[in-house]
Amino acid sequence: MNANLYALFRSRFPNDLDDCWVETHDGYYFSWRDLERGTAKIANLFASLNLPAGSRIAAQVEKSPEALMVYLATVRAGFVYLPLNTAYRAEEMRYFIDNASPAVVVCSPENFGWVSQIAFRHGTKHLFTLDEPRNGRNSGSLLSRAAHHPDTFHTIHRTEDDLAAILYTSGTTGRSKGAMLSHGNLAANIRVLHEFWRWQPGDVLLHALPLFHIHGLFVAAHGALMNGSKMIFLPKFDTGAVIRHLPRCTVFMGVPTYYVRLLNDAAFDKDACDNIRLFVSGSAPLLTETFDDFAARTGHTILERYGMSETAMLTSNPYEGMRKAGTVGPALPGVSVRVVNKEGQSCAVDEIGDIQVRGPNVFSGYWQMPEKTAEEFTADGYFKTGDVGRFDSDGYLSIVGRSKDLIISGGYNVYPKEIESVIDEMPGVLESAVIGIPHPDFGEAVTAVVVSRDGATLSEAAIIESLKQKIANFKVPKRVHVVDELPRNTMGKVQKNVLRERFG
Repeated sequence: MNANLYALFRSRFPNDLDDCWVETHDGYYFSWRDLERGTAKIANLFASLNLPAGSRIAAQVEKSPEALMVYLATVRAGFVYLPLNTAYRAEEMRYFIDNASPAVVVCSPENFGWVSQIAFRHGTKHLFTLDEPRNGRNSGSLLSRAAHHPDTFHTIHRTEDDLAAILYTSGTTGRSKGAMLSHGNLAANIRVLHEFWRWQPGDVLLHALPLFHIHGLFVAAHGALMNGSKMIFLPKFDTGAVIRHLPRCTVFMGVPTYYVRLLNDAAFDKDACDNIRLFVSGSAPLLTETFDDFAARTGHTILERYGMSETAMLTSNPYEGMRKAGTVGPALPGVSVRVVNKEGQSCAVDEIGDIQVRGPNVFSGYWQMPEKTAEEFTADGYFKTGDVGRFDSDGYLSIVGRSKDLIISGGYNVYPKEIESVIDEMPGVLESAVIGIPHPDFGEAVTAVVVSRDGATLSEAAIIESLKQKIANFKVPKRVHVVDELPRNTMGKVQKNVLRERFG
């Protein structure tokens, strides 16, 4: 049996391939036949490049149906997909390309100049823009090259253990780790979610999430593909556009920030949600206030779930039954989740401990980091999530904290050490500490606390402007506070809890 993930999705296509697969925000329609033929052409292009087995194909492109086709064609052709955040700058891209050594890099036309310098310097053999630049010059884009290839392709045979994708998830040391996800990992997870969330014939997904993130790609898009469902594609979240399209959809997935912004718009009411069957929230904790306000405004109860790049989804509040505010529900069927104390023993009900998981959805390890992989798994095969939580008497899990100072801002993971390293290199900076401060829109706002060197004068605006040139915007602090010294305990460790209290 071919365990290739594309083969699974192909088996779920509707009988009429001329049905709409994706409708874009500006009224363009792509059919399931377009998907089948488009991925075949791109897969044939990749095959013509004579790439070594297991080659990585990296993509840093704006969201579009064609971008999703590149991912599916990569998997269909038996290669490994590497999605990269469109906000990443040169320093970040340099690391990812050096570490993953992709054979192919696909980028947006406007980024071709600086991406090509990085890619070719680090051994990439093939670089494409996804489509043609706005100036109309033919750059030999991936889509124009693929157009000359046949529109049929025999999906490459893959086993469940074969690698399908690498998702980079930053570490507190500033060194990003590539989580290796197999065809079996991704298939197991979406099969469970398809049944657990009761996907139904005729469901339509309003897709407002990015495609470089596990939520938008492996939960939302996979869910629609597994169900043979039409998607309405928004290039990014826009409150007005979401409210306008909701009446034509049945499923919506978002991060807490989306729900906060919807509630802030008076046009978002019960009538707008009348056709929706399921609202899902993830990627960051949903405030109880948002949960309650949403139910009061719309009559719908948001379903909150919990997942990670390394594991896809682990737990979920039920589709049928009680959805508890402040929890992410019980473990999904076939997934084992436990909370343990520092001695590795299971915690009692409501006792806080470290969250660990085991199941067919859990990744095989970190790309080219065998030592790190070994550290993150227990002797009996559980992955240490790095999150801290507790189970209640009903078996619902609550995430009460995150180890290693992880900040989640607008649904994106931000690791303080990475930002601190950049700030500490700035002229006049002695040291810095980056913390997350509660924020009504983003969940947490990245905030920097900086100590200046003797005689130096630091400007908040100048630090923020400098950071915008070096790191992705979602990592740039919303505020920078200059202080005389950082609070430390007797062991010399910076007391970030004190900083959170002071600046929160």
